[in-house]
Amino acid sequence: MFNKLKNKLSGFKQNFSSKIEDKATPVEESSATEPEAAAEGGRFEEKEAVTGTKDENKTGFAHKAKALVFEREFILDEADVEDILWELEMSLLESDIAISVSEKIVTDVKQELVGSRKKIGGNTSKIVEDALKKSINDVMSANVFDFDEFIDNHEKPVNIVFVGINGTGKTTSIAKIAHRLKAMNKSVVIAAGDTFRAGAIDQIAVHAERIGVKLIKHQEGGDPAAVVYDAVQYAKAHDSDVVLSDTAGRMHTNVNLMAQLQKICRVNAPDLVLFVDEAVAGNDAVERADQFNEAVPVDGSILTKTDADSKGGAAISIAYITGKPIVFLGLGQEYEDLKKFDPHWFVDQIFS
Repeated sequence: MFNKLKNKLSGFKQNFSSKIEDKATPVEESSATEPEAAAEGGRFEEKEAVTGTKDENKTGFAHKAKALVFEREFILDEADVEDILWELEMSLLESDIAISVSEKIVTDVKQELVGSRKKIGGNTSKIVEDALKKSINDVMSANVFDFDEFIDNHEKPVNIVFVGINGTGKTTSIAKIAHRLKAMNKSVVIAAGDTFRAGAIDQIAVHAERIGVKLIKHQEGGDPAAVVYDAVQYAKAHDSDVVLSDTAGRMHTNVNLMAQLQKICRVNAPDLVLFVDEAVAGNDAVERADQFNEAVPVDGSILTKTDADSKGGAAISIAYITGKPIVFLGLGQEYEDLKKFDPHWFVDQIFS
């Protein structure tokens, strides 16, 4: 999982360490004054540390001299990291991380590195890994959503509508969540709102029977908004906790089907709209998430086939671009193969 991104970032850390170590010029302890000793080291140009801004002072002459001569450290400046950060941005783009997200990560890493103090002979790789971890974690933690807490605290029944294109694992994700909710002792009703695709109703009916939850369905070709409405009314009458509403997989470019989806949400006012797509789709998934969010504002995303994703870029990008949290990751075909999203866990997987 995420092997390509792991390899790219590992290579970046090694290149960074190599280049920074080459720049470091150890200086023997001397009785010379700080300015004289720094000049003998021949590494740093004098800067206006006294009159500069706080950020400029961060890497100014006096600070560098003191660190290098007396504390056996050197301080990174923009010139030290400029070339290597370009390599980082290219690595992120090659791992299906969207341009705007790559730029955000690179900017954050730069802010963390410039002005940081590095002991001569110390672990440079650790410095850059910590900066990368912090940046990626910040990008993915901007919107964190606790699904279980939401279900426990929300007025019942909670109506959740699932949207996305065909073949991305939407129906299977509904089944996995139904299984999860039942294990939490929640009563679940599934609405077979995909009345467009042949066999879709039968497919979700099989899942409902296996899991042991109620299914509300109409005839194939019927009005999906009516199916969801009937499921919600059934849940209210039977004090059910959650309604999971399937919808027809549709391309975001199909105006008629998107209008139908908007009708489903307008008539039934769902409490959550979750977008489902494959992690392996990379930037295509990011684009679709953004466009679905414009048509029917989504509250979060579910990424399927994460276990087969060698890049990892889609998860990082979707959370940032839509401004909405990733709620679950699909990690396999079994009902139990659903993980509530945790940005710290995700980042640890990348750097493991």
